[in-house]
Amino acid sequence: MSTVVIPNREELVRRVREISPVLRANATWSTENRRLHEETVKALTDTGVFRMRIPKRYGGYESDAQTMVAVADEIAQADGSAAWVVSCSWIATWGLGLFPDAVQEEVFADPDVQVCTTIGPGTATAVPVDGGILVNGSWPCISGALSSRWQQIGAILLDPAGDPYPVMGPVLLSDLEISDDWHTSGLRGTGSVATTAKDLFIPQERVLAAPMVVNGQSVSKLNADVPMYRAPFISVGAASTVGVAIGMAKAIRDVFFERLPGRKLTYTEYPSQAEAPVTHLRVAEAVMKIDEAEFHAQRLAATVDAKCASGEAWEMTERGRSRADEGAAVRLTREAAEIFAGSSGGSSAYTKVPIQRIVNDLQTFSLHAMMNPDVNAETYGRILCGLDPNTYYV
Repeated sequence: MSTVVIPNREELVRRVREISPVLRANATWSTENRRLHEETVKALTDTGVFRMRIPKRYGGYESDAQTMVAVADEIAQADGSAAWVVSCSWIATWGLGLFPDAVQEEVFADPDVQVCTTIGPGTATAVPVDGGILVNGSWPCISGALSSRWQQIGAILLDPAGDPYPVMGPVLLSDLEISDDWHTSGLRGTGSVATTAKDLFIPQERVLAAPMVVNGQSVSKLNADVPMYRAPFISVGAASTVGVAIGMAKAIRDVFFERLPGRKLTYTEYPSQAEAPVTHLRVAEAVMKIDEAEFHAQRLAATVDAKCASGEAWEMTERGRSRADEGAAVRLTREAAEIFAGSSGGSSAYTKVPIQRIVNDLQTFSLHAMMNPDVNAETYGRILCGLDPNTYYV
């Protein structure tokens, strides 16, 4: 049994705040090189943030959802790409806690292990073989793959005895081929490369049906009474990532106000931008949107924590609202970012000013299928109207 002292929310946020200068200093390098700087990865590891969703018996912290939101927010204020990689690792390590205890023993032998994941099968298929499955195929956009030891993969199992169905399981990154295809307009620092398996054997004990994982159905005996596993995968994923959007919007806000003193409104008679009524209206609107986004993030996290603490069954409306809360937070932060960026003048186009980089990061974040505001709202709306959600990702 681990004797690690578990840091609380305030302590973890404080640790991240202390390394923020390192993250900010390396953000441009990470963007240009399309992967997190090694100093960034080490600084994050030293804070313990990769331990937050690992069981305590392996040296993890079992942090709650509200702590994830606060920590992701703080990291994203310094570097959105770093925050995204960390939040994806939380999803991956939490998901592995549903697997057999012997599998967890192997993966979590190092409590600072980084794990990347996908919840979709990509192009991968698997066939049953003696003692396990044989996997072939590729997965795009694997965030954090370049600094991770394990990847949680998905595949469609082609079972000769029945219908094909999706499965998931952890594999070593060293057993996969990496395709450096992460050439994007935003979140470039995440190093979200593609990975490929060729005739990769996965032992049966490492394989679970994907719907079991998505619905949070654990086969772990040792995690049976751990509160953080009393939630569906998608609600956990939403709580893990929503703080990234909040933090990036705050970063744009802070850069805007840092540049405001002394700025002019070119081709007007106003002595400064800060004195123009249009500025007052726009910044108030933007800041209020961030406040509203925080409401949705906090409600999402509070719902996850309350349900995990009580052990009560999740209503479908609560699951749908979790997705809707993240979608609303993403929409509001993106709108706030566009206001600040649009009010920052032509000089903000220079790469030495981080506003455009952060805007691109937030825009790319919002393109993720699980973050899409319209899709998430539609899913919630279907549930409110008494229909099925039209997806098992809820």
